Amino acid sequence: MSSDKEGKDESSTWILESIQIHPAERSIRDDDNEPSPNACPVLKSPCEGSLNNVRNRNVNQGNGERKMVRVESGAARGIKGLRFLDRTVTGKEADAWRCIERRFTQNAVDGKLSKDKFGICMGMGPESKDFAGELYEALARRRKICTKNGITLNEARVFWEDMTSKDLESRLQVFFDMCDKNGDGRLSEEEVKEVIVLSASANKLGNLKTHADGYAALIMEELDPDHNGYIEMWQLETLLKEMVSSEDGPKKVNNTKAMNLSKAMIPSKYRTPVSKYVSKFTEFALDKWKIIWVMELWFFINFVLYIWKFKQYRQKGAFEVMGYCVCFAKGAAETLKLNMALIVLTMCRRTLTKLRESFLSRIIPFDDNINFHKTIAVAVVIGTLIHVMVHVFCDFPRLISYPNDKFMIILGDGFNYKQPDYITLVKSIPGVTGIVMVLLMAFSFTLATHYFRKNVVHLPSPLHGLAGFNSFWYAHHLLIVVYILLVIHGYYLFLTKEWQKKTTWMYLVIPLSLYAFERIHPFFRGKDHRVNIIKAIVYTGNVLALYMTKPPGFKYKSGMYIFLKCPDISSFEWHPFSITSAPGDEYLSVHVRTLGDWTTELKNKFTKVCEPRTAQTRRGSLMRMETRAASSSFSSRKGIRYPKILIKGPYGAPAQSYKNYDVLFLIGLGIGATPMISILKDMLNHIKLGTPVEVSDKDSIHVNQSDEPKKGPERAYFYWVTREQSSFEWFKGVMDDIADYDHDGIIEMHNYLTSVYEEGDARSALIAMIQKLQHAKNGVDVVSESRIRTHFARPNWKKVFSQLANSHQTSRIGVFYCGSPTLTKVLKNLCKEFSLNTSTRFQFHKENF
Repeated sequence: MSSDKEGKDESSTWILESIQIHPAERSIRDDDNEPSPNACPVLKSPCEGSLNNVRNRNVNQGNGERKMVRVESGAARGIKGLRFLDRTVTGKEADAWRCIERRFTQNAVDGKLSKDKFGICMGMGPESKDFAGELYEALARRRKICTKNGITLNEARVFWEDMTSKDLESRLQVFFDMCDKNGDGRLSEEEVKEVIVLSASANKLGNLKTHADGYAALIMEELDPDHNGYIEMWQLETLLKEMVSSEDGPKKVNNTKAMNLSKAMIPSKYRTPVSKYVSKFTEFALDKWKIIWVMELWFFINFVLYIWKFKQYRQKGAFEVMGYCVCFAKGAAETLKLNMALIVLTMCRRTLTKLRESFLSRIIPFDDNINFHKTIAVAVVIGTLIHVMVHVFCDFPRLISYPNDKFMIILGDGFNYKQPDYITLVKSIPGVTGIVMVLLMAFSFTLATHYFRKNVVHLPSPLHGLAGFNSFWYAHHLLIVVYILLVIHGYYLFLTKEWQKKTTWMYLVIPLSLYAFERIHPFFRGKDHRVNIIKAIVYTGNVLALYMTKPPGFKYKSGMYIFLKCPDISSFEWHPFSITSAPGDEYLSVHVRTLGDWTTELKNKFTKVCEPRTAQTRRGSLMRMETRAASSSFSSRKGIRYPKILIKGPYGAPAQSYKNYDVLFLIGLGIGATPMISILKDMLNHIKLGTPVEVSDKDSIHVNQSDEPKKGPERAYFYWVTREQSSFEWFKGVMDDIADYDHDGIIEMHNYLTSVYEEGDARSALIAMIQKLQHAKNGVDVVSESRIRTHFARPNWKKVFSQLANSHQTSRIGVFYCGSPTLTKVLKNLCKEFSLNTSTRFQFHKENF
């Protein structure tokens, strides 16, 4: 896999390598600068007059006349990829046209489709409205169709066929027609600028639109070295072809050879269908063995407790009155005691952070504490339902209806020799505490579900406040009341009188004491650190960057997170955020994306006191703070009073185990890049100091038999996928420093902007051209404004995994992901697929808070 970074020394040779003109075409460039006498005249609109049937651009006949010689080669793929729709329709033309026909009927007026509805009809998004309008005009000029009153269905069919034509010359001609608005067969600088503005709008690139003048001049400088004031189609075609061929041509052969070699290294046990399934199960067991044994132990303990309590009540007198109902209810109650204790332990973050650094991390999956917490919660719900339902619909009716004389003999002592009725049972201490606990737990668990916590559900206005993180956070604190009631409920039992047999408090005493200690201890030891804000930056895209002083003795690892509290907003709310600074930095930083009420209010408070982002700031002077580690660089600005901030932590997270792998594959979606940035900064600090990343015995998940320190990752690949151009400003300094200091290519960054149409789409063709030229000339990417080049659309994850497997055979690759849950399943499956089918082992980790 080739690096995305372009060195300074390569910039001067890039143009010559990527824009090679065929000798037959170069002879055209050597001709006179004057336009050909047979050049096409300025074309009028089809509504105003006639025009020639065929527009022979740059193709002339007769002696001494120009003739464009086409070079059929792999380079033609650059133009074959040029398209005007989001998806190719090869083989499904009939289905695609039926959809367009339906949209035509919906949007046409009196059988005519207007210009502003053309993009919608053809399936383009609303952001492509202006681009679609220009395409509409270009196709009309090409076909000599008067569009004053709109186009008919048959004319729309002609337009669609031109847009989806398999003939590369035809599609290139349409694209050139779009650029050449006056129809003179040449592109002026002003026409190039107009198309750049259109492309920038369609791809939501505000910065590119602002600098359209400069980028138009850049294209003219490259394609019009003789300063004729125009460029012609053959020049545009040459650039489009060679742009793609320079990137994709050599890779295909190498990838094929590497894949064959990788397959040849696959052990024989993976090659037959039967052994493949056996091996698949084995691979899963080896990959998830820590989770498997912990879950099996948990299931086993629950099962043993249930059976033990079931048999215990099978031998008691209560069995004669209530039968197996009491056995089922009491068995479920015993598992509830255990699980209500375990679920608290999974939230003891300080304890888990310490245990992560101990030898126990080699056998216990502490990174899955959140998943285990959710699993136990499901078990609590099941146990509660069994316990309540059996009591209400089986035990209570039998107690009430059992013969009074026999009841007094068997259970009279437990009920003060008075046979209860239904109301008495409900109004008793166990009854009241049980009902209140069920109601509070149901409320709390409901607000903890994904739909409520992430505010996915849309409630009516009076209940709107029940959805969101704040509701989840406060509702979970109601469980404190539940635990108090649980102890009371377990003490005032009807069927058990001896205190030592009332075991509820025995299950809960240690977990609750530990949790209470974690919550109370910081108040007495001052562990809720008050930090000073060095600098606060509010980025476009609703992101707040906070740079804070590092508290004395505050030690952390890359990938960890902290909790933030702003007393000016709330005295109770703590919110988790990944640390974006590296352990070697003398400051502490976090990046906060506004996603809810609290984060929005925090951004608003800092916006009032933050320094305005000047043009100088945008060029990178301020962003360099992200990778500096000198305290002298951070003199606080006098006269500014920032809101008070308290931090709590640090706390362990899956990403902190990154040193255990040979290669890192880091994936961040949007603000999910934050834990990965800390890792990259840590590796960058080691690169600057010339020291390798080493793994201590505490960090390693394997026993180190030798005295030599184990080396950390030898390579890191970072894939950052975002939909907003402004996102790249968040970590521009990091990207620039990687380009400046990482001369050995240890860190490879891949930025993807999903708002831009994928490479090959006509709506991004000119942007790709500008990007190549700008990066080659100045070493700066036009999208991210850093030295790391940006890709368009989304990564082909299967291709990425394939390239990594080929490049790092027999290696252990740690895949660390932070972002939307929608991609989690895809990445997990790819890790399994390539671990099974190649000699490389991919281990997946997802960030959880």
